[in-house]
Amino acid sequence: MIGRRKVMIFAVASFSLFTALCALAPSLFVFGLLRFLAGVGLGGCLPTAIALVTEYARGGRGGSATTTIMTGYHSFLGLLLVYGLNTWLPEIMRAAGYELDAALGLLLALNVGAVIGLVVAGRVADRFGPRPAALGWFTVSALMLAALSVKLPGAGAYVAVLLAGCFVFSSQVLVYAYIGRVFAPANRATALGWAAGVGRLGAITGPILGGLLLTAGLAYPWGFYAFAVIGVLGAVAVFAVRRPGAATAEPTVAGGEEASAPAVAASRD
Repeated sequence: MIGRRKVMIFAVASFSLFTALCALAPSLFVFGLLRFLAGVGLGGCLPTAIALVTEYARGGRGGSATTTIMTGYHSFLGLLLVYGLNTWLPEIMRAAGYELDAALGLLLALNVGAVIGLVVAGRVADRFGPRPAALGWFTVSALMLAALSVKLPGAGAYVAVLLAGCFVFSSQVLVYAYIGRVFAPANRATALGWAAGVGRLGAITGPILGGLLLTAGLAYPWGFYAFAVIGVLGAVAVFAVRRPGAATAEPTVAGGEEASAPAVAASRD
């Protein structure tokens, strides 16, 4: 209604302003309120930014309610895994018998793997399409999480955790790539906002799940089994969702020729 650029500027400005004001908060209540308002601004940045980038990169395609719901579900599962592991991995590894310094080192390996995985996942998605890439990433995530239930000696544990980070963190990001490709420009930002918002519920649920398992004394190995099941559910959801519609008409480029990238992208989904 007011344009994506204005929304982006407002979101970034509000996030920055309320974050800066947190340093001056006179009470816990005011601090929490300012953090909430900053979160609202941050929540508007990601979907708007992705919509803008995708709009310049290629045209969109029509969407459907079913696809919208399923992408929210994907995002929920993906962020559940990300925040659940990032919050509780050191404690789970300590429950497995690792020393504190080793457990913290494994958390570092998890996040290094995330950086590598995001780069590789982007290349794979460009080559084969975001839906096949997301399907493969969720599937391998489940396998790697289940493999972490086996205590490995020495560097083996670091390699296993790094590989888990490669696939777990980027699985959820591929959902955003899929949304950016299949939804038309008119509703792309809304779909991204929906997925990001529902995903935040997963970001809350993941640490809660890990905490419950730790409290019950089931963090190792059942914590990894529980997260592996969530990865399987994510793969099933990606497999079940279908491209919502045919490609929309694309704007012409210089010389009167139509852009061909969306047609190529459509053949990959």
